[in-house]
Amino acid sequence: MSIKHNLQNIKSTLPEDVTLVAVSKTKPVSDIMEAYDAGHRVFGENKIQEMVEKHEQMPDDIQWHMIGHVQRNKVKYMASFVSMIHGIDSLRLLEEVNKQAMKHDRIIDCLLQIKIASEDSKFGMTFNDAKALLTSEALSELKNIKVVGVMGMATFTNDQDQLNDEFSYLKKCYDELQSSHSNFKIISMGMSGDYQLAIDCGSTMVRVGSSIFGARNYN
Repeated sequence: MSIKHNLQNIKSTLPEDVTLVAVSKTKPVSDIMEAYDAGHRVFGENKIQEMVEKHEQMPDDIQWHMIGHVQRNKVKYMASFVSMIHGIDSLRLLEEVNKQAMKHDRIIDCLLQIKIASEDSKFGMTFNDAKALLTSEALSELKNIKVVGVMGMATFTNDQDQLNDEFSYLKKCYDELQSSHSNFKIISMGMSGDYQLAIDCGSTMVRVGSSIFGARNYN
């Protein structure tokens, strides 16, 4: 199956209000252009340097999403073009994004990463930390970022009950935070193996890579 066919098949299963982020990490520009030529415009990368290099080689109307863990000292490299940053896990990171966005006279959409997985290797804030951040005076002073929702990385497991519990927990967090934060409109959860379940649990944005581009080569 071609990348175009994979994209069409996945999009045909998505509700209208769910955004597909095509995760293009480790994939060459030629593969991403195949998806672009098929009409897709939203791509996700997990390494800033790789995203910068691809951005420089590809059309300007692409929406680049940073979906990996973000180091504060690297925000400056993507601040001029990134559309959304998924992995915000501290006020200090938000302050850095705001500072760099200001230099380019931009407002960057951000998602708070809530820790929903049982694995220690996954990053994220607790629900209480997120709630405190959203109601803080410090956040209200940041004019060049907009917190528009939450994201979560589920445990790497085939246990559907566990995945359902984790996705449902993120939806519950979203609902509680949204009630006092009018900008909230996005729940980013679900990947190639579990995005249908994530959508059933309320996801509005799914991050799908291998089901579009094929297995990754990490060599």
